[in-house]
Amino acid sequence: MARRRQLYEGKAKILFEGPEPGTLVQYFKDDATAGNGAKHGIITGKGVLNNRISEYIMLRLQDIGIPTHFIRRINMREQLIREVEIIPLEIVVRNIAAGSIAKRLGIPEGTRLPRSIVEYYYKNDALNDPMVAEEHITAFGWACTHDMDDMVAMALRVNDFLTGLFAGVGISLVDFKLEFGRLWEGEEMKIILADEISPDNCRLWDSKTSEKLDKDRFRRDMGQVEEAYQEVARRLGILPEAGNGDLKGSETMQ
Repeated sequence: MARRRQLYEGKAKILFEGPEPGTLVQYFKDDATAGNGAKHGIITGKGVLNNRISEYIMLRLQDIGIPTHFIRRINMREQLIREVEIIPLEIVVRNIAAGSIAKRLGIPEGTRLPRSIVEYYYKNDALNDPMVAEEHITAFGWACTHDMDDMVAMALRVNDFLTGLFAGVGISLVDFKLEFGRLWEGEEMKIILADEISPDNCRLWDSKTSEKLDKDRFRRDMGQVEEAYQEVARRLGILPEAGNGDLKGSETMQ
């Protein structure tokens, strides 16, 4: 298969031009970062697992009517996705206090919040992705009020669905980050879910023990990061049948 032109490389993924207009190939790397790249490491097999986990979740979300950029998985590390105009926001949904909200507000980590809280962050590594209000978003033209309504409604629906999905396999969905994009079809535009959903951008705790099964294990130097990602995939029933030895996956990029 011909090598495709690289369009963008982020901290965890690479985007290549797709085989057809309006498509891209998304390649999942094993790189792990924290603190907007201040900390960097390699988690063997992470890209393979995140590719499979994100595929599984995106397909389940499509089944309940959530529009996403996902088309199909190509191989162990690559997905075919729709090309969208990424909205420069991270939409964070929190169910349990952890991470920055615990530090900002002095809430003990693990405290269940009175209700799910939605937060907005401006996607800008140089500024460390600052938290912003809807007033900032609409004033600076990052998204209009209608776009915000669509994104929040979808984020809360995703939260409801994933909370139940993970609860069914003994995992608590603590919080997660979503990204959205504008999909243009002629003169029509709609907001769809983009990026990925995996232990890289979700906090996932064992429901009984509160053991962390996500990237916090890397952020906090807790060790056994690979094992945590594998455990999430195992509980969802999507760990490659060949076993952990195959998690390195192909290094071939299109």
